[in-house]
Amino acid sequence: MSSLSLITKQHKARLERRIAGSTNRWRFPKQPFTGDLLSLSQMCKALSIDFEEALRNPDRLYISQIQKFFCENFKNKDIQSAEADVILECLGFKWELHQPQLFQSETLAKLYLKALTQGTTYPLRELEELLRAQSPKKTKEKSPAKRMIISLKINDPQVTKVAFATALKNLYMSEVEINLEDVLGVLASAHILQFSGLFQRCVDVMITRLMPSTINNVYEAGCKYKEEQLTTACEKWLEMNLVPLVGTQIHLRKIPQDLLHKVLKSPRLFTFSEFRLLKTMLLWVFLQLNYKIQAIPTHETVMTFFKSFPENCCFLDRDIGQSLRPLFLCLRLHGITKGKDLEVLRYINFFPESWLNRVTANHYHALENGGDMDQLKDLNTQAVRFGLLFNQENTTYSKMIAVYGFFFKITGLKHDTTTYSFYMQRIKHTDLESPFVVYEHKPISLRTARLVKYEIRAQALVDGKWQEFRTNQIIQKFGLTKLSCKSHILKIQTVGIPIYVSFAFIFPPS
Repeated sequence: MSSLSLITKQHKARLERRIAGSTNRWRFPKQPFTGDLLSLSQMCKALSIDFEEALRNPDRLYISQIQKFFCENFKNKDIQSAEADVILECLGFKWELHQPQLFQSETLAKLYLKALTQGTTYPLRELEELLRAQSPKKTKEKSPAKRMIISLKINDPQVTKVAFATALKNLYMSEVEINLEDVLGVLASAHILQFSGLFQRCVDVMITRLMPSTINNVYEAGCKYKEEQLTTACEKWLEMNLVPLVGTQIHLRKIPQDLLHKVLKSPRLFTFSEFRLLKTMLLWVFLQLNYKIQAIPTHETVMTFFKSFPENCCFLDRDIGQSLRPLFLCLRLHGITKGKDLEVLRYINFFPESWLNRVTANHYHALENGGDMDQLKDLNTQAVRFGLLFNQENTTYSKMIAVYGFFFKITGLKHDTTTYSFYMQRIKHTDLESPFVVYEHKPISLRTARLVKYEIRAQALVDGKWQEFRTNQIIQKFGLTKLSCKSHILKIQTVGIPIYVSFAFIFPPS
């Protein structure tokens, strides 16, 4: 008799069968699921839940079912009773909440369900009774639901009482304004509450309001909460604004080194010239080492600071500079060709002698071979870069550049409110408007043709998303006649302002 009882218990412990249509499917025991694999899969699909996640975390399935129930039956309806269903104890306050709103937060839903089913033999029956009691199809005389007290402990210093109150308010109102000062705390609160809708709203607000004073906090929040949208947005924004905007403000000090390294390696990085990028990086290092300075120093002050170190060892070879080498290896020092800029490189005693000798040797080789840059192959990682920042007030904007005795004018034109075109054009040295300004301390090449491999890229921010326009990588022989002196024209349409235009090129062997 006892062996028969044991066999019966073992049989009940195994999965049961049931007839479903013309099939005979295995079903789960009553806990934690109430159906078979196929029905569970179909349920997950209907509730937009990952099937494997449901198997790992059955509570997620219950919460999603209840969320769907409240969404379908209580959407746009006022709270029927002033009496709260739940008292939340958190941050030293007691917050009164109602079931339909509470279940928007997975964290609060789990706490509530745990309190509701604690000590009960049939927790699923308790959930079914909860849903039946709240159904609007029932008569108005409903038995009151259990009034629960739940507690939530928060250790995140970003979560303030004001930010947490704003997050809870968003359970009841979908259009609560989120102040820029509080958005980081609200994001942290939404993360703890597992309130996905509010979390995404905070992400959108932070991305659309990126600026030099906020980018560090936004990037750190993206890393902390593993939100790739935030970290990616910071990288793309800084690729455009490191040199023209952040590099002119004290907020440059707060840019983390890992973010800076990613930006310096990006082929989309905008800079007016390679030397301007170098000046920005030297300023960043200066601000890291001089914490008390609260205003942007002059370039002369920065150079004097680095020159003040003993001359027996360059800055990057010192213990203090070793960790910064990966950043400066990303710079394209070979793109600094102006004589007085090259003098600065040696004056500040910042780079190892081997680096400077390599740059000098490459310049001599190029000059001896009519400008050929034999050592440069990859346009994305080695090209010499120049940039135009096309603002709203510009209708025509151009800048003269010179490399190894060849002169080019890079130009931007505004045709109407949304149409622009950009190109580069070779200029004969005798046709320069201000020859002494442009080619002072520079050689002049008399070659009639110059083979150039180039790309023109334009980027603009529109509604929080970056638009990118670019030519192909083009190899073209630039002459001095009207038909041969102009590059391919990049024509774009955008409402974004400003437009960041980059001209990248190398001189292949010819």
